[in-house]
Amino acid sequence: MRMLLPSFTIARYTLLEALRSRLPWLFVLVACACAGLAGFLQQLALTESGAVQASLLAAALRLASVFLLATFIITSMAREAADRGLELLLALPMPRAAYLLGKLLGYAALAAVPAMLFGLLMALFAAPAQSALWALSLLGELWIVAAFSLLCAASLHQALPALAATGGFYVLARMLGSLQLLAHGPQAGESWPQRATAGAIDVLALLLPRLDAFTRTEWLLYATGDWQALAGVAVQTAIYVALLASCALCDFYRRNI
Repeated sequence: MRMLLPSFTIARYTLLEALRSRLPWLFVLVACACAGLAGFLQQLALTESGAVQASLLAAALRLASVFLLATFIITSMAREAADRGLELLLALPMPRAAYLLGKLLGYAALAAVPAMLFGLLMALFAAPAQSALWALSLLGELWIVAAFSLLCAASLHQALPALAATGGFYVLARMLGSLQLLAHGPQAGESWPQRATAGAIDVLALLLPRLDAFTRTEWLLYATGDWQALAGVAVQTAIYVALLASCALCDFYRRNI
């Protein structure tokens, strides 16, 4: 209880900061812009215009939500450190874990805004049940990105390196499945550099989350999503959020503030 009460207070003020920075309205604006762009591109498709519109809209919404959430988290943490607000909070009689847990809870609650909003928007173009699965999977993906952004912001201390690290992590985690297929495909060579590259990709696949299994567009197009796939997403989310939060906590206690 000594740690939870300050954590909930910090989470509340984190959400208030997002509200005052007009981030929820930015999510609404992005949803309208992506819907308009997808509708325009639908007119250019010769066949299966509805599928083209849904797939483009889903991809744009996913990327926009990840980018906006990561940017807000990193810039918010950097601004708080630059304004000496972090030192003021840590001077209060509360453990450092309460501060980090409060930030993570606030960002996790904030991630529910684009997940719910974009899920409702996708329900206009796909089956409602599949849109709900897609939205829940997007929420798990955003939680992992939020935890990694928090780790980078707490460890790298500057916005630009943290944003670059978060972007690299997300792109690599999304591409791991395709990279493994290329490394072990029939056209892969047998020379030692190619085998070493394939081994390195396999090691990365064991360490990083398989974000290519999250928010899959074919769920919306062909209704292939089920609760078993969502259970795999939930397991990965729980494991990696806990792991990333533990790494951030270790680094946070190690720092001399």
